[in-house]
Amino acid sequence: MSRGICRSAQVFVSVAFLVSCLLAAVARAPASGSATLPRTESGVIELELHAQRTSESDLEVGGELRGVPAGETRYVTRSDLLSLPQVTFTATNDSNFKGPAKLQGVALDELARDLAAPGSDFVVAICSDKYQANYPHDYILRHKPVLVLKVNGNPPAEWPKDPFHGSDMGPYMISHPRFTPGPKILSAKEEPQIPWGLVRLEFNSEKDVFGAIAPQGPRANNAAVQAGYGIARMNCFRCHNMGSEGGQKSGLSWQILAAFASGAPAKFEAYVRDPAAQNPRTQMPGQDYDQATMHALVAYYATFAHPAHAEAGKPGR
Repeated sequence: MSRGICRSAQVFVSVAFLVSCLLAAVARAPASGSATLPRTESGVIELELHAQRTSESDLEVGGELRGVPAGETRYVTRSDLLSLPQVTFTATNDSNFKGPAKLQGVALDELARDLAAPGSDFVVAICSDKYQANYPHDYILRHKPVLVLKVNGNPPAEWPKDPFHGSDMGPYMISHPRFTPGPKILSAKEEPQIPWGLVRLEFNSEKDVFGAIAPQGPRANNAAVQAGYGIARMNCFRCHNMGSEGGQKSGLSWQILAAFASGAPAKFEAYVRDPAAQNPRTQMPGQDYDQATMHALVAYYATFAHPAHAEAGKPGR
């Protein structure tokens, strides 16, 4: 081979190498086009946490935040969220969309790494209607949920409407690149936590959050009670509350559910299976649970029942 041909080959290889480097750099760049925020030696990205809201598009955060007194609220700007490493994927089985949707956002485990105080292993997503989605550490590891910032390349003002109610789905929502349900608890299957209208994230301890609804009394470790506890964590806790923990969307608190299940188990079961038959205004979906699953739920809620509240349970919302 002549020296000229060798030289041409070297130039070609050099150009190819430069092109591959440029393509890699573009792939790593944040999709918003802004510079990625730097990481500290511990691997976190130090987002600026504002004490006051600077824009309606700010994400409210609270719970146990890194470098912030516990319980205080802070705000993260949308532009800073767009400066974090982005995940882009096409959602094909997200029921919030009528068809496939190209989504872009920040992985929930990235946000937990950057925002949560050490020891916090639980993320709570709170929506404008007080619906709540719960993300234990195990759920995040298995399903890789993403805080969505763009849908089909568009900001929230241009997102599709909620297909069930025609409501705006911004300012934030959560979806998954993939979701494979875990093992059933009796006949109750794991459902994807895909809230829309999300306005706040809280970073807490799983022990503290789920501890609020841990079964009580001498039957707490009964197999049926523990199965009911698992179902309540997956489903009921999204809309029903135990004090300050849990969803605040429903008017039925944990204590009322306990009195209802204990005082009128047959009516409780009928309500869970077909809530609209007893309250046409309810937004609660019916659950196709078999009898063993309903027995487990009743057994679980009965551990919270207090004699003074035996007549208090009446279906509301």
